[in-house]
Amino acid sequence: MRYALVVTGPVYGNQKSTSAWMFAKALLEAKHTIESIFFHQEAVSNASAFISPASDEHDLAAEWVRLSVEENIPLNICVSAALRRGIIDREQNSQEMYNLHPQFNLTGLGSLATSLLTCDRVVQF
Repeated sequence: MRYALVVTGPVYGNQKSTSAWMFAKALLEAKHTIESIFFHQEAVSNASAFISPASDEHDLAAEWVRLSVEENIPLNICVSAALRRGIIDREQNSQEMYNLHPQFNLTGLGSLATSLLTCDRVVQF
């Protein structure tokens, strides 16, 4: 089956993002495909390049990046939610200061709508 995941929880602070990552890993182990992962609301914090957990903590942001690179899964974040929370890319700031990790894509809700129409299942965390 083809899945799309919608993540709404922050990178740290509750279990939503961690649960979504664990679910994604389980889907891939079961030979399903993940067409996209869309980060909305507080979940846009997963895309910050400035996340630096302590050495004895799980680096969830790095795990999302690793999953995306290894499995070729796009990591999309809602542009309006990101800008509202201070997550910006090179194009959004003329001062060459940005904090969006390059593996993540700023997109609109249209990319989520496309996933809703083209995937067999959409699961929200």
